[in-house]
Amino acid sequence: MKKFFQVVGFSLFAIVAFALFANYGIPKINPAPPPVEEKVDLGAMTIESFIALGDRIFNGKGTCTLCHNAVGGRAPMLDSVAAKAGERVSDARYKGTATDSEGYIYESMVEPSAFVVVGFGKSGTNDTVSPMPNVSTGSIGLSDVELKAVVAYLQDKAGSDVTVEIPTEAPADEEQEEGAERVVAKTAEEVIENYGCTMCHKIAAGEGDMGPDLTKIGAAKSREYLRRAILDPNANIAVGFDPDMMPGDFGDQMAASELELLVKYMADSK
Repeated sequence: MKKFFQVVGFSLFAIVAFALFANYGIPKINPAPPPVEEKVDLGAMTIESFIALGDRIFNGKGTCTLCHNAVGGRAPMLDSVAAKAGERVSDARYKGTATDSEGYIYESMVEPSAFVVVGFGKSGTNDTVSPMPNVSTGSIGLSDVELKAVVAYLQDKAGSDVTVEIPTEAPADEEQEEGAERVVAKTAEEVIENYGCTMCHKIAAGEGDMGPDLTKIGAAKSREYLRRAILDPNANIAVGFDPDMMPGDFGDQMAASELELLVKYMADSK
């Protein structure tokens, strides 16, 4: 009988401990809506304000500076991309259809493998395949207006003529309702797709090579480590990689259930 009560007591203790951990041990994360197209009055916009919009997108929603920076060296710098466009569209390796800097820059964001700068292609592809995703899809999802604003910004940054014409209105399929509720991912694969993990990592079906390989990360790291790596990516920097490469706001973007789906998926990857 004594042993019975010991078992019962231990079971109750385990249940209470688990409940406390579930409620207080796992970080409280409030789901946030995904990035949305900035609400602008295109009819009243000047070219200067359109360039400024491109600046905000380039350094914000577009996450361009995560790779295109002087620190990591994982993607080419874009300060003079408009000036180099003519040379690149004339290159024998060019596979796109652009004929000028405006078309080349726009194309490079939606079809990045049309031309890969030497030294910046995926490993083993002889610089024929870019590790960059189509930024008009996935977790970044830039609209046509946003893409054109970035083109204008990069043309201006290079000191070139800004040839982009400001759209008169956004296409109907790009309009988004303010405050629309985001659908929370139900599987780890959906989380990986929605948050663009494959842009930088080998994980699931993705072949990103800008960040650590996560295909067998569970064999080396605990769930606590993996959870912290998502919420505070600069807490532990993997050998061979630089700080500030991974966004630090996934804790604000993900629902708690999405975080735990991703952590479990990686922990089980061995």
